[in-house]
Amino acid sequence: MSARRDPEGRKRALAAAVVEVVAEVGVGRTTHRMVAARAGVPLGATTYYFPTLGDLIAAGLALVSDSIACDLDAWREAIYGNAAMPVSGDTGAREDAAGALSRLVGEYVADQPKALLEYELYLAAARAPALRPLARAWLDGVHELLAPVMGDAGARAVSALIDGAMLQAVVTGDPIDPAGLAAAIRCLTPDAHPSGDHEDGQREHEQRARRPEESEPGRGA
Repeated sequence: MSARRDPEGRKRALAAAVVEVVAEVGVGRTTHRMVAARAGVPLGATTYYFPTLGDLIAAGLALVSDSIACDLDAWREAIYGNAAMPVSGDTGAREDAAGALSRLVGEYVADQPKALLEYELYLAAARAPALRPLARAWLDGVHELLAPVMGDAGARAVSALIDGAMLQAVVTGDPIDPAGLAAAIRCLTPDAHPSGDHEDGQREHEQRARRPEESEPGRGA
């Protein structure tokens, strides 16, 4: 089927092309002409399917957003299996999550063109507010994925660690060392608690803080 008879296919091609252009030159310098050239279609096709530049960029961002959601779903499946939510934050669960996460990071950066494109968009968000929801979706998604087994603080620390590891791998072209990354993840989460236990842990801490006062002579007399 030709592209002319496949309007949805042409729209997807244009959306993919605008993502590549935005990653290279930023939102502010992206034009219909540049996107058309990247997609290999006539200039009129871009304005036919996306009358405004805002419409065209929005289509590209929606494509990336869908890709992020799919990646997070795949990571969730790999880390927790078919369980809707992890049921434990014990040491064994953290060990399993650390090993699975390190392998996933290694697989992600092994696809160098995809990783480079997504990190170009990620870093471009520093200058382009329109891209920040994509960066936030990734950061929040990773945190929500890890917090049940690593705790809130552990999830934040591990998210920062894997971001740095992936960025270094993308920049240098060096592969990820899964065993070394897993060891670093475990160092960051030695005493992690499931995020659902946060309130119980806080109450226990407050109770321990009150015990010395309650045990002093004359108290409660």
